[in-house]
Amino acid sequence: MELDGRVVVVTGGTRGVGAGIARSFLAAGAEVAVCARRPPDEPVSAGGREASFTPLDLRDAGAVRDFFDAVAGRYGRLDCLVNNAGGTPYRLLGEGDAERHARIVELNLVAPMTASLAARPWLERARGSVVMIGSVSGTRPSPGTAAYGAAKAGLENLARSMAVEWAPEIRVNSLVLGMVRTELAHLHYGDEAGIEAVGATVPLGRLAEPADVGDAAVFLASDRARYVSGASLLVHGGGERPAFLDAATVNKES
Repeated sequence: MELDGRVVVVTGGTRGVGAGIARSFLAAGAEVAVCARRPPDEPVSAGGREASFTPLDLRDAGAVRDFFDAVAGRYGRLDCLVNNAGGTPYRLLGEGDAERHARIVELNLVAPMTASLAARPWLERARGSVVMIGSVSGTRPSPGTAAYGAAKAGLENLARSMAVEWAPEIRVNSLVLGMVRTELAHLHYGDEAGIEAVGATVPLGRLAEPADVGDAAVFLASDRARYVSGASLLVHGGGERPAFLDAATVNKES
């Protein structure tokens, strides 16, 4: 899965999952450009190589187009776009107005579409690919993050439509993530004991690491996935144990 000579953009690639994805691409030999509203605390690097950083608000369509033109101008090509930027605070629907929830949809659905459209001319030339970073929140009820879940459901459908419309020049796929251990995991799962307890609910016995996501993204961008498009790859450690199994009073393991 060597990507020597390939050029990759990772949005939101300065911390957490995005930084893990960027490091995996660096380790695979690619030139990596990351963008975010704020710079990283320290350069994103792997194997003695660093990703370039550009401050960017993905909600500014003009700035997004300029960014991709600048990346292609600097490196001479663009082979992969990883639409990673996104996220949400915990907020029940009734605790926020529609405008506030709409901003979550804008960040997690509209912004990836904006970036993909801006990158499209360069990806076509390279016969490259787009990798959407989705979530299991888009495939199941998402109480407390309903707007986020709705946006991620839309993102997965957008990827499938793009895969058809932009074929055969550009492949488009999604990674559907479960829970990932990042520097912000305590905000979602609590202290170390809470993180371990949540990880124990996953069939593989732990939360994903950012590198687990990064390696899956590298695969989808590589020639080993040359016939994979319009796919959704689940990166969730086996998913969630159905709650009814623990609630039922029969068929218990001794």
